[in-house]
Amino acid sequence: MNNRFGSLRQIEKHWFVLAALALIGLVVYGRHLATGVTPSNVIFSLFGLDVYWYGFLIMGGIALGAYVASRLARERSLAALAATVPTELREQPIATLDWPIELKQHLATVKITTLGDLLLRYGWQPQSLGLRPAELDELRHVLDEAEAIQPEWLDNPPWYNWWPEHAWNGLLWTLILAIIGARLYHVLTPSPSMAAFGIETAADYFRQPLQLINLRRGGLGIYGGLAGGALGILIYTRQRRLPALGWLDLAAVGAALGQVIGRWGNFLNQELYGRPTQVPWALYIDFEHRLDAYIEFERFHPAFLYESLWSLGTFLLLYWLAKRRTNALRQGELFALYMSAYAIGRVLLELVRLDSRTMQLGSIDLGLPVATVVSLLVALAMGIWMGLRRLRAKSAVNGASGSQ
Repeated sequence: MNNRFGSLRQIEKHWFVLAALALIGLVVYGRHLATGVTPSNVIFSLFGLDVYWYGFLIMGGIALGAYVASRLARERSLAALAATVPTELREQPIATLDWPIELKQHLATVKITTLGDLLLRYGWQPQSLGLRPAELDELRHVLDEAEAIQPEWLDNPPWYNWWPEHAWNGLLWTLILAIIGARLYHVLTPSPSMAAFGIETAADYFRQPLQLINLRRGGLGIYGGLAGGALGILIYTRQRRLPALGWLDLAAVGAALGQVIGRWGNFLNQELYGRPTQVPWALYIDFEHRLDAYIEFERFHPAFLYESLWSLGTFLLLYWLAKRRTNALRQGELFALYMSAYAIGRVLLELVRLDSRTMQLGSIDLGLPVATVVSLLVALAMGIWMGLRRLRAKSAVNGASGSQ
């Protein structure tokens, strides 16, 4: 029994959360299939303002994705520590060191029992140790006096690059620019259903400026959100001199997980559904949420569910690669794989999805969704980028071996 509970404790917390959400989703969608009833998309009203599940699910998905990214960052940080500090030094107990007794007692209260623990936390953020300024000065003096400790381990060590808190500290920049980018993408490519609100082209938005910020009518375009979010990460990592491509990799894992959860907001809003169908898992759409051209139909392909499941598969693949194949991948390739996987999934999704903006050549409608064209270009660009980087790396290795 103890071994069983010990095994459970070794499972990362996010797997329990994901399993619980999967069970809830299964029950909710199963009830929908049985009754045709979609739960309300409003959580509660506050001072006459409705708070929607859509936003809650998106933010919840982002938070869970950031948590997973922070856990992966912690593993990379520990790996950097192990690659830098000798094992015997990392495992040396604090209690055996000739340090002031008060200092050792305080470190024990914050669960720092070895020199490796101390170097890790000090390298991340000395203030996280909970010491007063005078005590921090004393600790720094003690560390400076220790012959076995290198100065570079104390000031901007390699494991600081993967401080888990970076996942949270950089979230503000990422979110702000992601929302701006997502809204801008939607404004530039408004869906046909926006014609009901007088919006047929991007120019119509600028004729009605208030509609630019009205997220209740028309929403967010994911490609714009990904571009804006990536820009936010680049800004944050540049400011702190962190490996940008490495953090884009971790963000990609979190983004895939966020999409798994966030897409369920489309289900509750009864939006972005697919073509009419009679498959057993078909989604029932209430009359008032049906597109004008499909008023007489009741059941449609659950495009949200297809994308959620595709994103789940993408997340599981990226997570496995991040955990098991890090050394086989170059920095930035997880991000490129995520973008490629999403692009391929989006091309497939557009085969059943309704209300997609189509490409136009002058006054001629080409009948090809804008999202399909963008997705094909993204997948092609990511494939070329990864291929060229691999070729350059191989050429560099061959050149180095040839010169010896």
